[in-house]
Amino acid sequence: MTALYSLWVPILLSAVLVFVASSVIHMMLTSWHKADFKKVPDEDRFRQVVGALALPPGDYCVPHAGTMDEMKTSGFAQKRQQGPVLFVTVMQPGKVTMGPYLVKWFVFTIVISFLAAYVAGAALPPGAEYLRVFQLAGVTAFIGYTAAIWPFSIWYHRDWGTTIRSTIDGLIYALLTAGVFGWLWPH
Repeated sequence: MTALYSLWVPILLSAVLVFVASSVIHMMLTSWHKADFKKVPDEDRFRQVVGALALPPGDYCVPHAGTMDEMKTSGFAQKRQQGPVLFVTVMQPGKVTMGPYLVKWFVFTIVISFLAAYVAGAALPPGAEYLRVFQLAGVTAFIGYTAAIWPFSIWYHRDWGTTIRSTIDGLIYALLTAGVFGWLWPH
């Protein structure tokens, strides 16, 4: 077992490297995630119709069934058949300020690196082999960055291409995390 306090440098450095890598992926390699969201045909009309509903920020499902029994009704089945069928997240309107998003993302990268440190530290002693540290820290980080993405394609029909691209991003983040932990593992 390796004390968690001795892993703060790899925790913070791996979080910084993941943050930088994600910035490069999303800001410089813009074509990589370009297909993640599609433009609604006749966007102006769509915005007028949906905007008139004044939906507060939140997640919505159309058609919506409040219970399993309601899902079994012919009325619900007809609505599903006719469409549209939507899963929508409504956000607060206004200017996009990236600062709060980036802070939350950086905190998330620290949390994933902390969890990788916790798992590897609980399993491995100081002086453990590079590849063993790489393996445990890497698989933990990979799970942290990618596992929650897949249910969105399974249950909510998110495009599988988006899920696979995000999983590849997560693999890159996990490899960076694993490399830092293997390199800076205490002796």
